[in-house]
Amino acid sequence: MLAPRLLFQVLLHVLFEHAVGYALLALKEVEEISLLLPQVEECVLNLGKFHNIVRLVAFSPFSSSQAALENANAVSEGVVHEDLRLLLETHLPSKKKKVLLGVGDPKIGAAIQEELGYNCQTGGVIAEILRGVRLHFHNLVKGLTDLSACKAQLGLGHSYSRAKVKFNVNRVDNMIIQSISLLDQLDKDINTFSMRVREWYGYHFPELVKVVNDNATYCRLAQFIGNRRELNEDKLEKLEELTMDGAKAKAILDASRSSMGMDISAIDLINIESFSSRVVSLSEYRQSLHAYLRSKMSQVAPSLSALIGEAVGARLIAHAGSLTNLAKYPASTVQILGAEKALFRALKTRGNTPKYGLIFHSTFIGRAAAKNKGRISRYLANKCSIASRIDCFSEVPTSVFGEKLREQVEERLSFYETGEIPRKNLEVMKEAMVQAEEAAAEIARKLEKQEKKRLKKEKKRLAAIALMSSENSSSTLEECEETSERPKKKKKQKLQEAPQENGMEDPSVSYSKPKKKKSKEEVISDLEETTQVVTTSLPKRKKSFPKEEPVSDAEEAANSRSSKKKKKLSKEEPISSGPEVVSTKSSSKKKKKLQKLSQED
Repeated sequence: MLAPRLLFQVLLHVLFEHAVGYALLALKEVEEISLLLPQVEECVLNLGKFHNIVRLVAFSPFSSSQAALENANAVSEGVVHEDLRLLLETHLPSKKKKVLLGVGDPKIGAAIQEELGYNCQTGGVIAEILRGVRLHFHNLVKGLTDLSACKAQLGLGHSYSRAKVKFNVNRVDNMIIQSISLLDQLDKDINTFSMRVREWYGYHFPELVKVVNDNATYCRLAQFIGNRRELNEDKLEKLEELTMDGAKAKAILDASRSSMGMDISAIDLINIESFSSRVVSLSEYRQSLHAYLRSKMSQVAPSLSALIGEAVGARLIAHAGSLTNLAKYPASTVQILGAEKALFRALKTRGNTPKYGLIFHSTFIGRAAAKNKGRISRYLANKCSIASRIDCFSEVPTSVFGEKLREQVEERLSFYETGEIPRKNLEVMKEAMVQAEEAAAEIARKLEKQEKKRLKKEKKRLAAIALMSSENSSSTLEECEETSERPKKKKKQKLQEAPQENGMEDPSVSYSKPKKKKSKEEVISDLEETTQVVTTSLPKRKKSFPKEEPVSDAEEAANSRSSKKKKKLSKEEPISSGPEVVSTKSSSKKKKKLQKLSQED
């Protein structure tokens, strides 16, 4: 027998938020779905049947990854984003009473119903429909693939997680938790190692344990003294520096002279000294870590540290898990924080519950009388809860409230002892508010000064960079101008260089004043002069008329000179017309005739 069907008399729409955008879907056959969840599950798994049920009405993609992150944060916080508002107002029917909107998150559904007036539904069949939409979303939207949808989801997941993890660097309580845990571990380790040094070095110098009680000082003395037989008056000044007490230094010196310890070898002393140096370095690091913890507590929880101390406040934060968790705890929880085992044991055995936990390490409980320890611990836990909330939610961290709360605890202690009535909390908080405003104004002024200094430095830096760039650009322009002017100057110098030594012209610049061409008569006269010189220099020989006679050295010299002159003439006189070629030919004929005449003579 089938279950009764719930018929919807209104239009059912479903809102689906994805990493790529918002999707608004409508149900086609609403009357067949109702609340038959097994049938709905079958339709969800089959894509064809799911298409018959669900129809995509509108899809509003995100413009960027930043917009996707903003919308995801808005949905998680239950806030209606402008993109979602625009989608719903545009595509949903105007008659809001006839529309039923299915959403996955009840917070966003309540926000939509409050701001836009649409009736929203969650759970039941809506959850099954959204499961199907999530499964087949890449098939419902055109152009969206399964790979791109997975990439969008991965990117949005990373950015959403990163935005949730973001914190103020100056107010990080994680560093406090780690540093106080390390501080406690260092205390245990230093105590263990110091006991080892005491026992090890005590074989050689057992009297030193009775004189010096501090672990770090004992290790420094063991490292400095070494063999007790070498300790003398010369080392007394150094002993006073280490012990910070002249009487102790004198007692150590006297004890070393009458010690009952055994002799020790050099290799054993070397190992003891090296181990002592490690313990000393650990104790020094512990001091620096304590200073670091103090500075971090003054930044993160200044009121809590001013009220109860840095170490106890840090232990409360570490035990709670964070400063926010500590601020959420009531005062009764803060009072027994750290004494959970004793509390549950008391509840199990129906015994007395513990009065205090970690706050027992505060000086206030130690100063109170035995009958007032429970009352002062309850009062102190109340003030610690107030201080932690102020530190957690105040914008400007200040220690004014912690100091005022500490004054209240002091007044309460004196009230338990003397009966003097303390001030009311309202009066103290009014004074604290005034002082906190003054402190905030002072901090704001300091920040403004720092910002002004930073801006001045930035302006100077930018001005220096601009000056350097302008100087570089001007130097490059000057170099370019010099390189362009240099060849022009050289050309002018070459053209202007005319007279030189002995009034002669430089042959290298002969092109500036071209020489005149020689005429034919001048060339013939030059040739005749050369032949006359040759004939006068030749010696007389016997008459013999061979057809061909060997040319003498003088003739060869004359021929070479004449050929050189011809080459010079040919270089200096460019061949531009026909008559010059004829003149060279006639001169060669004349030369041959002159040679024949000289041979006949």
